[in-house]
Amino acid sequence: MDDLGTRLEELREAGLERRMPCVAARDGSRVVLDGRALTLLCSNDYLGLADDPRVREAAAEAAVRWGAGAGASRLVSGNLALHGDLEEELADFKRRERCVLFGSGYLANTGIVAALAGRGQAVLSDQLNHASIIDGCRLARAQTMVYRHADLDHLEHGLRAASEGALIVTDGVFSMDGDVAPLAGIVGLARRYGARVMVDEAHATGALGPGGRGAVAAAGLGDEVDVVVGTLGKALGSYGAYACCDATTADWLVNTARTLIFSTALPPPALGAARTALAIVRDEPHRVERLRRNAGLLRGALAEEGLFVGDGCTQIVPVGVGPAGAAVRACERALAGGVFAQAIRPPTVPTGTSRLRLTAMATHTEGELRNAASVVADAVDRKRDPTCEEAGRPARGRTDRKAPRVAAA
Repeated sequence: MDDLGTRLEELREAGLERRMPCVAARDGSRVVLDGRALTLLCSNDYLGLADDPRVREAAAEAAVRWGAGAGASRLVSGNLALHGDLEEELADFKRRERCVLFGSGYLANTGIVAALAGRGQAVLSDQLNHASIIDGCRLARAQTMVYRHADLDHLEHGLRAASEGALIVTDGVFSMDGDVAPLAGIVGLARRYGARVMVDEAHATGALGPGGRGAVAAAGLGDEVDVVVGTLGKALGSYGAYACCDATTADWLVNTARTLIFSTALPPPALGAARTALAIVRDEPHRVERLRRNAGLLRGALAEEGLFVGDGCTQIVPVGVGPAGAAVRACERALAGGVFAQAIRPPTVPTGTSRLRLTAMATHTEGELRNAASVVADAVDRKRDPTCEEAGRPARGRTDRKAPRVAAA
């Protein structure tokens, strides 16, 4: 215990200690934190559906009819009719043959990568992929090559060395920088080298593509991506995750994905909420358009304040700060100004690239976003905190690798 205490103190001194902020109340794009009403600028509830009355009612109705929990894993007795209904609706939304639900995005990625790639096979993973993909590569025990972020030449270099049937896995929208993967180029290389492609659309579903169907749909790739993963806990405002794919792959995941086989099935309230949220997305496409407009508005307002916000075009807007301690201080100043903008620090991002990760929501007003941009600009004022990096540019990951890194997990 003394050793843990020492290590915790080291985290504090490095500005890396983490604590859980307690939200006392929530109303659309506003929250109450420590007794203060704040503009919420760090939520993944992009379409504002988590507290939509219809979604709340659907969760309650599912609980009344089906109970609070599923009671078992899906392969035992926890597979309810609700699970199948939602899978059919998600498959139709993504225009794929089948869908398989998972307990969370983390469980989906770790389970699917390990199910699709094993010993003697290869996984090629983008340098800035989500931690769940990184851990999935480790669990797979395959040879893992981490290619430089969005670098198709580097990816091809790795594919030349890999055996046929390799798995390429990438975020669709990268969670910390908000940029979009070069999916057309990735699929083209996969065709050339006989590789599978898996795309995590956690931050793309409800935000990109026609009707919010995601980055794969936006790129016009349809069935050319083997597995499309997404979450129910971001734009759909619920909890859980899914994989859309063909029937053979779906059956393989049911039989081999350990995070599905050995986890209790999603509870009825989450399923009921997700089904209604998905119906709202389909019936009210103006929500997706509103999110896109607000994303552009936030980026433009921050740029007018003199802040560099990266090369992305999505609802995720990074404002680079630099050192971890400076990011924490910027977060505290933003809170004092009435804006909840969370500091993101290592190991989530590389050392020296800490940032405020801002997210637009469809429920933000123009006034809220413009005021928030002003508050954030003041919070990261480099005259007030000279430890902030002068350029304020969030790094795109280390790019000093000259050759692929291949390692056994």
